Amino acid sequence: MIVNHMHNIEHSSNNSAFATLLANEVAGEDSSNAKQMAAEFLSASCGGPRLLLGRNDHSAALLQSIEIDGIVDDFFAGHLWNDKPVIKCEDIPKNAIVVNCSMSISPITAGRRLQKLGLRGCISYADLYKLRPDLIPAPVFVSEMRKDIAENEAHWSSLRAKLADEQSIAVFNDLVRYRLTADSVYMANYSIRFSDQYFEDFLALSTEVFIDAGGFNGDTTEEFCKRYPGYKKVILFEPSASNMQEARTRLANHRDIEFVQQGISDAGGTLWFNPDAGSASAVSAEGACSIDVTTLDAAVSEQVSFIKMDLEGWELKALEGSKQHILNDHPKLAISVYHNASDFWRIPEYISSIRQDYDIYLRHYTEGWSETVMFFVPHKALP
Repeated sequence: MIVNHMHNIEHSSNNSAFATLLANEVAGEDSSNAKQMAAEFLSASCGGPRLLLGRNDHSAALLQSIEIDGIVDDFFAGHLWNDKPVIKCEDIPKNAIVVNCSMSISPITAGRRLQKLGLRGCISYADLYKLRPDLIPAPVFVSEMRKDIAENEAHWSSLRAKLADEQSIAVFNDLVRYRLTADSVYMANYSIRFSDQYFEDFLALSTEVFIDAGGFNGDTTEEFCKRYPGYKKVILFEPSASNMQEARTRLANHRDIEFVQQGISDAGGTLWFNPDAGSASAVSAEGACSIDVTTLDAAVSEQVSFIKMDLEGWELKALEGSKQHILNDHPKLAISVYHNASDFWRIPEYISSIRQDYDIYLRHYTEGWSETVMFFVPHKALP
């Protein structure tokens, strides 16, 4: 069972390879300097400004736990966020200690930038949490991961054993460690590679009928069209009217693209949707408007060869509505699995319930917990 202290992780007694991985490698060595700085940051006599880098759920959680003097954000036009002053990096006092709250996309780049400023101290959210897990809440992606692995270790172990190459296993190991600890040391070998997302050599893409499910503003389809100019057709699904208009404009000079302003799910109907969250727009019980949804099986009658899905956690539902295409067409699949911890194993298990002749690859495209894609490549036909 995995409990809430970062260095107190117990495992089931089956001594599986997966349990051994966690037991031996999750708890790394703490930097004594980081530990000292974290203690000073939390002290009532800190002796300098206590600042947080970034406006996100993690910094908001810290505001609820400890007294903070301000927020650092170069891209915020206002002066206050959650009643705290917002300043730019160039204005950080040299005697400040800054906590890096970036954990989704660029924690390493953000940390390096802070280090170059010559400040009194730069630490991470994970440093604070390691020191005072009783005071500092675990990041949501960490608490969800710990809970899911504690309850479903056999599924995680089975997934790791099914991965098709050593790079997939390495990505899996690094992501599990990071999502259990929030310690960016495990992401040191990764970079932000949005343009490469969904387009790996092992897919051998060429003359595809491509389904872009969660097409956003057309950025993925644009990259696809540039990389594979011999494609047959693209069908782009996007429920947000503003995103769809941007996609139409962006892709005006590309051929054979069908735009479908609907969401993809396991059944047709109406769902609530948050349309104004950019690339994170998603189905939500608190959505601002209703949207029409359909299934891929109902909306597309022709044979498809490549399906990409990034639906902010709705991928499994969308796959359930794509069952006949997966069964009959045996398409290549690129499915985002990072939104929910359980998606890492639920999605491949669902696809395997339809057909078992896929090789499974795992790749990651940021320095943080977001943008992990699982690829399903059809087994090559035997001669």
